[in-house]
Amino acid sequence: MNESPLVEIKNLVKTFRVKGKLLRAVNDVSLKIYPQETLGLVGESGCGKTALARVLMRLYEATDGDILFDGKNIVKYSPREIRELRHQMQYIFQDPYASLNPRMTAGEIIAEPLKVYRVGKRQEREERVRELLSLVGLRPESISSFPHEFSGGQRQRIGIARALALNPRFIVCDEPIAALDVSIQAQIINLLKKLQEDMGLTYLFISHDLALVKYLSTRVAVMYLGKLMELAPAAELYENPFHPYTQALLSAIPIPDPVVEKKRSRILLTGDVPSPINPPKGCVFCSRCPKVMPICKEKPPKWKELSPGHKVACHLFD
Repeated sequence: MNESPLVEIKNLVKTFRVKGKLLRAVNDVSLKIYPQETLGLVGESGCGKTALARVLMRLYEATDGDILFDGKNIVKYSPREIRELRHQMQYIFQDPYASLNPRMTAGEIIAEPLKVYRVGKRQEREERVRELLSLVGLRPESISSFPHEFSGGQRQRIGIARALALNPRFIVCDEPIAALDVSIQAQIINLLKKLQEDMGLTYLFISHDLALVKYLSTRVAVMYLGKLMELAPAAELYENPFHPYTQALLSAIPIPDPVVEKKRSRILLTGDVPSPINPPKGCVFCSRCPKVMPICKEKPPKWKELSPGHKVACHLFD
């Protein structure tokens, strides 16, 4: 891509102190997210996807590295500067049951960002809330209803409406359908896709559902134990995965053809994900990799581009 990225992460590190030891949740990650694209971020639970997103949004402070938004480094921004930036960057949380205040009505929840940023008068804010409710597929009359009066899918629509209230340019979607019934998931995904087309939004879409990520994403990044393993255009990653970890993840996607499904072989990873407090010395995936070599246990692989836009961190390609 020749255009400038809207969001760029450079050598990002985030550590937490747990029982006197350092846990490296995000380990030297570099990424670019371009305007109006969806970058899918996948990996097993606990691999650092949400930590990365929250550091990117400045909900957590970065331990090291840079975060550029529209070319400006926001890592050193003061709380006041972050507040000014916040209307351009929003977050859709995973759990629609926990992310909405049960004591506030749907209208109050959606209007809260407008009040915080003093957008419009009361009547104008109410009109904007009704407009947002319609935009996400809810009845404007539900403005005075409380969260417990909505289904899970409807609650997530309220969360999406709240994220859209200030007309952001960039939205982090942190597993936004993981807590929803399968029958509702497709509706929310199609809503996010339509909103992106209509409003020119840029998404970082976090999920462990690889089939879903393929449908929604422009490019896909694969993460394991705080590090990026592979990054490629979505179609290419699914057709030609380079990293053994990516290959294992993709082999777990069910194929809706019983004949094909029966013939193909699953790549089963042995062992558990190592503790991020005590990761392997070389490649973080070496303790579970079916193609491990002696060098993998000694030296971390370099991040290299094997074809245009397709990058991987693996000694198999040295």
